[in-house]
Amino acid sequence: MNSLGLQGRVFGFLAAVFSVVLVIAGCAQTDPVVPEVVVTESVDDVEPLVNRVLTQEEQNALEPETVLTMLQEGNQRFMAGNLTARDHTEQVRDAAMGQFPKAVILSCLDSRIPVEDVFDRGIGDIFVARVAGNFANTDILGSMEFGCKVSGAKLVLVLGHEGCGAIAGAIDGVELGNITPMLANIEPAMAYFGDYSGEKTSGNKAYMNMVTEQNVRCTIEYIQKNSPILQTMETEEKIKIVGGIYDMHTGEVRFLK
Repeated sequence: MNSLGLQGRVFGFLAAVFSVVLVIAGCAQTDPVVPEVVVTESVDDVEPLVNRVLTQEEQNALEPETVLTMLQEGNQRFMAGNLTARDHTEQVRDAAMGQFPKAVILSCLDSRIPVEDVFDRGIGDIFVARVAGNFANTDILGSMEFGCKVSGAKLVLVLGHEGCGAIAGAIDGVELGNITPMLANIEPAMAYFGDYSGEKTSGNKAYMNMVTEQNVRCTIEYIQKNSPILQTMETEEKIKIVGGIYDMHTGEVRFLK
């Protein structure tokens, strides 16, 4: 046998041994620890669903109140750790030729609020707009009008959250680049509590929560005042405009009355 043939057999033997070692090592690895999901008594019986992309006919048949209920139920599944099983690859293909969303959601920029998961929604289900402090401006209004008047969404949800950095920055008068004029959009919510006798700092959790909720209400009022299209659709009960506050500790969305 020549030297090249011998070398080939040696390398082949070593490769086989190395493969066996890798298999054994892989089998010896322990499964990753999955943290226990803590649920409350109100959500531990919620069952997961399997949904698909909405059709235009199904969207047309939806009522705004029905969509609100869907979001509420989806949030219950999110809190229960019982999110719907979805084939996103298939949904991407199904939605490629068109979209018929149920709702438009205006959320804060905060990365800890995964909006689609919070409401257990999939591809094609909702339009999501994000801006620090979840306030509305001309661009946001135009996006909402597109979502509702053009694309047929039946609900507009303004979603604030506890411990919002933008709210804290506005309260404490942060001045930094374009952040300063951005935070000015939150001033109407602060002005609402002009006679508040407590400490008006971000360190006062009660005041933070008050301004956070009022900021959502101010955003809703801004939408209704500055978008005749959405205001008319709401008056005609073609859409519903609502607000909610996301709890960073539990994942619950408390819808405002």
